[in-house]
This record gives sequence, structure tokens and C-alpha cells, in this order.
Amino acid sequence: MDKIALALVIIGALNWGLIGLFNLDLVAALFGGPNATLSRIVYTLVGLAGIWSLTLLFRDNRELRGNR
Repeated sequence: MDKIALALVIIGALNWGLIGLFNLDLVAALFGGPNATLSRIVYTLVGLAGIWSLTLLFRDNRELRGNR
């Protein structure tokens, strides 16, 4: 689950980078605009992944490494 969340957070970060640098919302461009259902699903998944990723800040390092 952590890797999926990380991938979605990276997608979100890249999309925000494109918005900041080029005023291009790639998610909206690919899925039919910012209010299109598919775009809203992607935005929601990226947001949930960001919330999930917050848990990484509070986990024990041994747990993150798989208790090695």
C-alpha cells in the first residue's frame, strides 16, 4: 500500500509542478477537465495517498524497514 500511495503522491507532485511552471493541469487535460468525473477520482486518490503518506512520518523506522 505504501508504494501505491507513493506513486500517487509523485503523480500529484508532478501535476502541481506542471501547473506551477506551465499552467498545465495534465490530469484535467487527460481526463476531460478539472470537473470531469475521472479527474475528480484521480484528485481524490492523490489526496487519499497524501493522507496515507502522513502515517509514514509517525511510524517506527524498524517497521518501515520490515523489522530487519
